[in-house]
Amino acid sequence: MHLYLSHNPRTLYLVTGSHDERKGRPQRALVFRTAEANPAQVIVDFLPKDEVNLTNAVRLTSRVIKGCLGLISVENDTFLAVVSSATEVGNTRPSDSQPESVAKIHEVLFYCLTSHSWDDFSASQDTLLNPENADALMTREQQHYSQSTTPPVFEHPCMPLTKILSSGSFYYALDPAWDLSSRLPVRLARDRSNAHDIGIFDERFVWNEYIVRSLLNFRERLDPLEREQLDKCQFIILAIQGYVGVFTMALPAPPVNGAPIIATLSLISRLGWRRAGTRFNTRGVDDDGNTANFVETETILTADQHCVSYTQVRGSVPLFWEQQGLQTFGQRIQITRPHASQPAFERHFAHLMEEYGVTHAINLLGSKENEAILTSAYAKHLQIARSIWGDELSITHYDFHNAVRIGGHDSVMRDICRLEGVKTNMERYGFTMCDSSTDNLITEQKGVFRTNCLDCLDRTNFVQDIFSREALEQYLSLVHREWLQPGVLWMHHRELWAENGDALSRIYAGTGALNTSVTRTGKRTLAGVLSDATKSVSRAYINNFQDKGKQIAIDMFLGNMNNQRQVNIFDAIHDSVGKALQQRLSEYSTTQSCSIFAGTWNVNGRVWQIIRTLATVHPFSSVQLPSSESLIPWLFPRDNFLEPDIFVLGFQEIVQLTAQQIVQPDPEKKRIWEQKVMETLERRPQRTCDYVLLRSEQLVGTAIFVIVRSDLTAVIRNVEGAARKTGLRGMSGNKGGVGVRLDYYDTSFCFLTAHLAAGHSNIEERNADFHTIVKGLHFQKGKTLSSHENIIWLADTNYRINLDNESVRARSEADDFDSLVAADQLRQAIDNGDAFSGYEEGPMLFRPTYKYDLGTDNYDTSEKMRIPAWTDRILFKGRFDLAVYSRAELKGSDHRPGKLFFGFFALFRSEVRIIDVVKRAALSRLLLENTLSATPGEKLDEKLASLVLPDDCSELPPPSTDDDTWWNRPEHPKGIFPISIAHLQELNAANPFDSPEESPFSSSPSSSDEELYSHAMGLQSPITPVRKPPPPPPPRSRYTDV
Repeated sequence: MHLYLSHNPRTLYLVTGSHDERKGRPQRALVFRTAEANPAQVIVDFLPKDEVNLTNAVRLTSRVIKGCLGLISVENDTFLAVVSSATEVGNTRPSDSQPESVAKIHEVLFYCLTSHSWDDFSASQDTLLNPENADALMTREQQHYSQSTTPPVFEHPCMPLTKILSSGSFYYALDPAWDLSSRLPVRLARDRSNAHDIGIFDERFVWNEYIVRSLLNFRERLDPLEREQLDKCQFIILAIQGYVGVFTMALPAPPVNGAPIIATLSLISRLGWRRAGTRFNTRGVDDDGNTANFVETETILTADQHCVSYTQVRGSVPLFWEQQGLQTFGQRIQITRPHASQPAFERHFAHLMEEYGVTHAINLLGSKENEAILTSAYAKHLQIARSIWGDELSITHYDFHNAVRIGGHDSVMRDICRLEGVKTNMERYGFTMCDSSTDNLITEQKGVFRTNCLDCLDRTNFVQDIFSREALEQYLSLVHREWLQPGVLWMHHRELWAENGDALSRIYAGTGALNTSVTRTGKRTLAGVLSDATKSVSRAYINNFQDKGKQIAIDMFLGNMNNQRQVNIFDAIHDSVGKALQQRLSEYSTTQSCSIFAGTWNVNGRVWQIIRTLATVHPFSSVQLPSSESLIPWLFPRDNFLEPDIFVLGFQEIVQLTAQQIVQPDPEKKRIWEQKVMETLERRPQRTCDYVLLRSEQLVGTAIFVIVRSDLTAVIRNVEGAARKTGLRGMSGNKGGVGVRLDYYDTSFCFLTAHLAAGHSNIEERNADFHTIVKGLHFQKGKTLSSHENIIWLADTNYRINLDNESVRARSEADDFDSLVAADQLRQAIDNGDAFSGYEEGPMLFRPTYKYDLGTDNYDTSEKMRIPAWTDRILFKGRFDLAVYSRAELKGSDHRPGKLFFGFFALFRSEVRIIDVVKRAALSRLLLENTLSATPGEKLDEKLASLVLPDDCSELPPPSTDDDTWWNRPEHPKGIFPISIAHLQELNAANPFDSPEESPFSSSPSSSDEELYSHAMGLQSPITPVRKPPPPPPPRSRYTDV
């Protein structure tokens, strides 16, 4: 097929060519153009080739196009992704009636559908700049690189995507009659009497599912005949990432027949995309149970009589853990949610057992400190999971490195299959076998081995090679014993697994796999050792300097970027269904109230005070500590205080802000605070529920803890942490912000603690710190602070009060809060729009929290005599009802901790929404059926045509027909639709600044002020922020600058 472009309107044509026609494919064209009313939508037509006028169209590339991967939006432009180069790998089942051939993608090109700026600027490095667009592009680049002294190098916006897709790691089925994404037993279970529907595939492994989804939806809306022709044209390509290798060989004949038998050995590895990314950017599991570097590998042996398939999987340890790559040869492992991993862990294994049956995990991690931490946590979680599944789930721990160190790689090949759990399950699981000529299933694999090491690359590939050979030997010992010895079969088997290891390693780590020389030859050589050393160094460089950009490109391709929109193909019917679904949200969702306690405290680096008081005399022992020396007055300020669903605690200066701490922060102080907070919650009086630490993050002296009720861990997902430095222009972490985001059911939250610039007069610096954090705090998949429905800042903002010292102290003593609030720098910044715009805060009904002499109620009496201020603040944005905003009297610091209790109640302001996806899908189907049905006497064409009209079209004339054209009627001369003079006078009489009578802003209320006041007094509502008009500011000479 070929790709053409025409202008006015800008249209791309994917048209079958003569070579397609020789293969018996229909002569058709797939036509793409943007919708005039909405450039974000694309109009697609599937037309006969002779109905497409290509007279003024130009062919965009001389290469034959293999097919289309989909449509993607990048930087507000829409691009069509096409495969321009691919080669056939081989036929994985030549004995089958239908060929199952695979092609490897070598080049993918992106052509813009919305702009001509990139016409001669294709996503290929060897193309030249279009002179017509040079000036505009040069201006754009100069604005972006205004300080650059050298001419900028232009790059197509899809170049990062092109590099990934053209890397040689993507494959697709050459014939739409078979599904490359699904393993053999799944394909055999489908109805083979009918042609394969390309819309049925394993979504876990089709990497272009996000960008091709709109085309698949378009395909589903075609009538069956057109859909069949679209499939025969092979316009749509479904691609997997991983590895496919095929070897064909002659094997010895059985004793009764002297002719050799031609057999085909294939290896297919399908890399999952649901938790995709590079080595140090993507580790562990997500809340849905998807693990990093999850790969399903299938070994297929096809001969004259039988086709044998053996499947095994690999994947990162299914816990929440991270590993920083900058510590090149000593990467420290951090388990980020140790007490909240079990639900995700169990979801992962539930998916495996639903898909593959009985599961046995092979853990190859070592006994060194880092890997031992993971092994211990893995074993603990699996033991708990076994209480659900019993013997259906098991594990074998095998220290691969220790075994190699003692006995070499030969000992691993010799011993691992002899281990009790491995040997038993290898015989128990078996393999899948079918008749080569009829595809009748003879036996099916009954379980799966899940193998992992740290990266699931080198060690994992070595062991999976062994398991694959063991499974094939099981089959051969039953059917073809004469094939057990020939070296050609095992030589090709070793080569396939070595290539597989290299391919998967290049995808995840950037280099080939280690130990491949042993996999290929069965021996460890000096050349192999040197090669492994070179790869290790290369991995360190790539992981530290290239993987971040690659991760962004992967997220863009998969649609994981925050503000990325999926390209929609114009469809008035489904658009109307989508609007109706949104309007009927309450029918398929419910709401649930929740409560959040948020507290902030600058502890002034004096963790010893808490350690001493909590360690020597427990607050709940017979000898009670003063309230000022216990955390109870802060976390539970009242005897009957409601136990909140979530605690969010922000700390500042948990370490002394010295140069050494800034360069190398001490994590021990954070662990001490975690321990003491959790002990306080564990030993609190009248406890009715348990709490677990969901996530904690630290940036030098700033730390945030998110603690949740243990019964909520299953409904809180997508928990992530991030930090942004603001000290020394973003280079130092002595100032900055650290945040945690999560999804509670289907509602998103972001909690953030910060320590902004100090100094009485440094208002602009504090404002700048706020904007730096807002713009620079990024979570995974492009999420930012503004991406969330509900946001809470709990921080030492360092904003002061613009009054002299004596006035502030006197007014604080007199509890004259209104005059202090009027001079508060933060309130002024909000009013002026300089910082925290759109945020709310509770009423300031307590004295300033800074600065006190340690252990006293006296404001600062030191030489500096700091002016008291409300530096510790809690601000929020979203649907919150504020119940309490107060401070606790803890005297272990020169700050008093503020505390804030949020209640999410009922229907007006705060809701945690729970969406029932089954009900939503059912309602969507009902709405679609209703839209496509017609009542007696109603014409369906007219009903569907009305969907493209605006909502308010009552003033428009009825649609025209061949016999009736409204513009030719006498009342509409020459197509003019006149407006009456009376109607014009009516319009002019209205004052645009008057509210209509039914408006809540009408100057004529339906009730008197007395009635409204009496009604309001009877309402029971939470405290809401109230701000009185500020008094005139004092003379500037009274300000004190500290």
